[in-house]
Amino acid sequence: MSATNLALAVRAPSKQPQPAEHVSSTTGPALCCKPLLRPELPRRFIRVPTHAVGVHPEHREYPRACLQLPLKLHSINGIVEDFPITLVTRDISSTGVYFLCPKQLPMNSAIELQIVLVSRPLGQGNVVMTSNAYVRRIHPAAMPGWFGIAANFDDVSFDRDDFIPSRFLGT
Repeated sequence: MSATNLALAVRAPSKQPQPAEHVSSTTGPALCCKPLLRPELPRRFIRVPTHAVGVHPEHREYPRACLQLPLKLHSINGIVEDFPITLVTRDISSTGVYFLCPKQLPMNSAIELQIVLVSRPLGQGNVVMTSNAYVRRIHPAAMPGWFGIAANFDDVSFDRDDFIPSRFLGT
């Protein structure tokens, strides 16, 4: 069977009604073509050519990782919290973090946070990052009373709670 036998010629629809043609069972149903652009409708895109447009490139210098990691907010502007606020990160990079917070933090305020990077059962092998950071952006969140906080890391230290055998410790 050739390709010409698979397609049927279709006429453009006219404005005057025409009698229905009898379709034989051997040729199959007739194709119906409707124009995509009509004069009474405004011009618009029918389909977006994503292969021609491409993906919007990331303009940040350091790429972000969309990770939900446990975060504890220990102090704000040197004032230690009585009970550290436990939150969750939205994304994190090597230079900063974005998280949601129930408090509106002052712009450029110094905060101390602790982020659990690796959490293992039974407490062996946890990796915790402690950092002094500065608030750079504040956005109202979709949840009333909450704010999106973007902070830049200033000083970073890592802590592991692995058991290190004594033979590896210097005597």
